[in-house]
Amino acid sequence: MSAISSHRDLIVWQKAMDLAVLIYDLSKLFPKEERYRLTSQITRAAVSVPANIAEGHARGTARDYANFLAIAKGSLMETETCVMLAIRLEYVKPEQAQPALDLITEISKMLTSLRDKLI
Repeated sequence: MSAISSHRDLIVWQKAMDLAVLIYDLSKLFPKEERYRLTSQITRAAVSVPANIAEGHARGTARDYANFLAIAKGSLMETETCVMLAIRLEYVKPEQAQPALDLITEISKMLTSLRDKLI
């Protein structure tokens, strides 16, 4: 971790931020009545991914960091579930959601790899 001076230097954090932006854009396609339901849920979950990576990186121990990465992965899977539900509800087309789903897969692998190095 010595070469990484800030969470902002982490590629996984950068990609998680990209995902959050993608999810915000995608959620704009949802019906207005979903504003306080699925839209709220999916955006909170997506924001939680980079937020937990950042918080974990700021912690003093590898164990704490690994725990926050696990929480980030949980939020990532919650985001994926919400995207898949939006497809099933026909709020978005599969091809509109695919970039987010691809990024989720990539971030998931990165989180697992980073966490494995810590524990």
